[in-house]
Amino acid sequence: MDHGDGVGVVRTTAEVEAFLSDRLEDSSRVTLRALTRDDQDEFVALVRDSAELHGPYMALPDTPENYQAYLARFDHVTAQGLLVCLRDTGAIAGTVFLNSIIRGRFQNASLAYGAFAPTAGKGYMSEGLRLVLRYAFERLRLHRLDAQIQPGNHASINLVRRLGFRYEGISPELLFIDGTWADHERWALTNTMFAPGPWPTHPTQPTR
Repeated sequence: MDHGDGVGVVRTTAEVEAFLSDRLEDSSRVTLRALTRDDQDEFVALVRDSAELHGPYMALPDTPENYQAYLARFDHVTAQGLLVCLRDTGAIAGTVFLNSIIRGRFQNASLAYGAFAPTAGKGYMSEGLRLVLRYAFERLRLHRLDAQIQPGNHASINLVRRLGFRYEGISPELLFIDGTWADHERWALTNTMFAPGPWPTHPTQPTR
């Protein structure tokens, strides 16, 4: 693959493809792939079409210039950008980000996600996030994922609750979004909460 993408995007693409190759029997309506330079026009158009849906909860790049700057942050090691795509058409249904990936004794990443208006409300993000959880725990060998969600974002809270995330409290003025420091609820999921395992450990995790 060479579409002018950075090394991080290329590495994420390889990891996602390797993960999916072990799941050829998957019957879900969606699949995953890395966010790439080639997705710029479709992604930006979807962000603009979804402005009302995302409201004050999520800020995504809505111009080509902002998109290219946004893409550069995904170095694969500390952050990965993923797309949830419809299996039958390839259309983008939503996006998922694994941010602040920390190894060692933490083995944690922060999960952020958003559906796009044209296909919202059809369960595609639920299926896509389940795939992302398996990718994070099986392929990336993370132990824990956390999600910070504004209290008024009931759709996102209901989604993580359905996926088995645990409520861990609220952090006042946690993130700067839509021009203000917004309070966020903290939700988290470990690999053993997701499925019993045993789960493979990452080489950077200490033995004791």
